[in-house]
Amino acid sequence: MQLIIVESPTKARKLSGYLGKGYEVLASVGHVRDLPKAEMGVDTEANFEPKYVVSKDKTKVLSQLKEQAAKADTIILATDPDREGEAIAWHVQEILLESLKKKKLTPKFQRASFYEITKSAVLAAIKDPVSVNMDLVNAQQARRIVDRLVGYEVSPVLWRKIRRGLSAGRVQSVALLLIVEREKEIAAFKPDEYWEVDVELALASESQHIIARVTTINGEKYEPKTAADTTALVAAIPTGAYKVTELDKKARKTSSYPPFSTSTLQQGAANRLGWSSKQTMRIAQQLYEEGLITYHRTDSFNLSTQALGMAREYLSKIFSPEYLPAQPRIFHSKSKNAQEAHEAIRVTDVSKTAKDILGGRITEQHVKLYDLIWRRFLASQMSEAIYDQTSVTISLTPEKKSAGLSEAVLKTSGSILKFPGWRALLPAGDDSPLPNMIVNEDLQYQQHTAEQKFTQPPARYNDASLVKELEKRGIGRPSTYASIISVIVDRGYVERVTKRFFASPIGITVADFLQLHFPVFMEYEFTAEMEEDLDRISRGEKEWRKVVGAFYTPFHKRIAEVTDSADRVQVPVEKTGEICPDCGATEHGEIVIRSGRFGKFKSCSRFPECKFTQNIVEKVEGVICPLCQKGEVVIKNSRWGKSFFGCSTYPKCDWASWKKPEVGEIMTKEEWAVQQATRAERRAKFAKNKPVEKKKPVKKKAAPKKA
Repeated sequence: MQLIIVESPTKARKLSGYLGKGYEVLASVGHVRDLPKAEMGVDTEANFEPKYVVSKDKTKVLSQLKEQAAKADTIILATDPDREGEAIAWHVQEILLESLKKKKLTPKFQRASFYEITKSAVLAAIKDPVSVNMDLVNAQQARRIVDRLVGYEVSPVLWRKIRRGLSAGRVQSVALLLIVEREKEIAAFKPDEYWEVDVELALASESQHIIARVTTINGEKYEPKTAADTTALVAAIPTGAYKVTELDKKARKTSSYPPFSTSTLQQGAANRLGWSSKQTMRIAQQLYEEGLITYHRTDSFNLSTQALGMAREYLSKIFSPEYLPAQPRIFHSKSKNAQEAHEAIRVTDVSKTAKDILGGRITEQHVKLYDLIWRRFLASQMSEAIYDQTSVTISLTPEKKSAGLSEAVLKTSGSILKFPGWRALLPAGDDSPLPNMIVNEDLQYQQHTAEQKFTQPPARYNDASLVKELEKRGIGRPSTYASIISVIVDRGYVERVTKRFFASPIGITVADFLQLHFPVFMEYEFTAEMEEDLDRISRGEKEWRKVVGAFYTPFHKRIAEVTDSADRVQVPVEKTGEICPDCGATEHGEIVIRSGRFGKFKSCSRFPECKFTQNIVEKVEGVICPLCQKGEVVIKNSRWGKSFFGCSTYPKCDWASWKKPEVGEIMTKEEWAVQQATRAERRAKFAKNKPVEKKKPVKKKAAPKKA
């Protein structure tokens, strides 16, 4: 019997369907052991030796794995083909080896790596096994240990110097700094006034109108800063003579985008679907485990020969020949650490469209992301889109020439999609056609606008732009972007408002403190270089313990210096102008808004002398309770600090959800009852499987001896 171990029950189910008798497929259900939660778990005196412990919730899973491993001739580790998957494979192997040695058994361990969960890929990987790649394992160990050292040593400093309960991370804190710096740029921004003058003109021969902008006056570039700068021009516009002086027509070609990598998938889903990075990766994981897409953690744009052939064959059946280029389109990643042996994210069977996969475990959300991946993959292998682009130059001759204005030039442009090419699958809606014109044609004035405008501050980051910036600076890896963003949001350092990231007062305070006292470790270049070192470890170019040591020695020294010398800082509060109901009349206390571990709350400005506090109830604008259809949906905080949504009429209505409800969403009482019953069943199952800690027997005191 051959035992195959994967990390996901869904993946185990798919593989079981592909393999015949003689195979047993089990899931480790993620990591089976990790560094302990209650202590650092890294011996800094013994060359950073990690102390791994088995996760308490994996006792039953490991018992099953050990039992089946003892019966197996071969144990095939088929976890995901990345550093995390390699580390899971190694940890499982180490645990099973120890168990089997005690039974004096020596089964053969093999490693099977595949990038898509299809029958052909799985069978090919099993037929051509390898061993666990210790370079990848060591890269994962190095990352885990460095992150643990940073978290365990910086967090106590934040507790002493700012507030209890705070924490820091090697990469998350640097990502936070990006958002804080953008927040400061916006706060310091001073808008500059400028004006734009547009003229609507009609062709004498046609009823169509065009709008052109004044770009030049008296031979000089026109950049009006005030209303006074437009006075002479605006006075001359209605009575002036307009003539087409130049027409520039040319074909413009645009090539298709490459297929998705992890970062571009997150950006695409954020822009087109409005999803967070975390949501995108969760849905992509499920699509991968269902065998519908290739592995979703990749920084490569490469496509296999088989994938290129599949795409070209499908396109030749659906589109006419001009939509298919003579040769397959090949893309290369700009990232120097991209692993070209991996594939880009694509569908595994291009004949399955979005409508074909809906049903069973596949929801509308899965369909939306699948369709995005399907279209991007196929479009990457299609011909260029061709536009007819026209640029028009128009002269304005005033009726009466004056010193202020003797001549003006206006410009406009437009384009028409002549051949869609790849845009047939990814339409842009960017047509802006112009009517047919000829040089020296007279145009007739219709109306004009002189509009005052102001320069705008840089936009706050959203999921797409933050992921793009992290990738550009080499901060983190594509597979970690979602967790980086989730951590700084969950900690309350950043708030996501209308899909934009706002730095909170506590987030600004933490980032400022870390940048002031740990300037080297908060540098973007330093963080990027650490990522480079981790990649070097994964390629076998560096030894992981030396990389950790080179980081830890100066870092630990700086921790001691900051602990001794840094001053305590206060988290800024937001004033409300309200008088404290407890002490306002006598001590003039004022209500302020503070940021705590579980979100914002109201308190007295005289805290801790005055203990007044009050919860802030945040409402979801425009959404009512799906269950009772009466109460408002409010945001609440659980005892673990995680936010959830509930009905404002609680306990009259007990509806609650981790997921934000949509506008107009309705849930029947029957549906709510089923959902509650399912939750109760899960809780009971968890309680049943949770290991019971044995209490140490209490020693009875011996009775005093009689005199």
